[in-house]
Amino acid sequence: MTLYEGDLRVPADARFAILASRWNARITDALVAGARRCLAENGVAEDAVDVVRLPGAWELPVAAQRLASGGGHQALIVLGCVVRGDTRHYEHVADLCAEGLMRVALDTGVPVLNGVLAVEKVEDAEARAGGSHGNKGEEAALAALEMVNLLERLR
Repeated sequence: MTLYEGDLRVPADARFAILASRWNARITDALVAGARRCLAENGVAEDAVDVVRLPGAWELPVAAQRLASGGGHQALIVLGCVVRGDTRHYEHVADLCAEGLMRVALDTGVPVLNGVLAVEKVEDAEARAGGSHGNKGEEAALAALEMVNLLERLR
C-alpha cells in the first residue's frame, strides 16, 4: 500500500493569496495576521504572499475564481466572518460563500481553504480569531501549505 500525505514543505517558487473580507474587520484582521504569521514561520517569503481585501464574504468566491484561474497562486486562503443576525441573510451569505469557494477549488484544481467563520455571535468569532479556540486563519494557512505539498506528490 502506498500512502500519500502532505507536509508543510512547499516548493521555493510557491505563491499564496490571502483573500479577506473587510466586514467584521476586527475579526478578519486577526485571521489575516494569523495566516501571514503561519506562512512566514513555515518559510514562505512575504513577497510570495498576496493579500486581497474585499467588502464582504459574498464577494470572496468571485475574487477567488479570478485568482485561481490566473494560475499565479498554488493555494488561496480565504478568510471572513459572518455573524448570525435576526434574518436569514446569514444563511444565504455563509452557505453560498462556502459553496462558491468549493466550486472554485473543484473547477480550477487550486486548493481554496475556507476560513470564513460562520458564527452565532461575535464572541464566538473572537474565540476563533486568536482566542480560546485558536486562530482559524493560521489553521487555514497550515492546511494550504499541506495541500500544496500533497498535490505536488500526487502528480
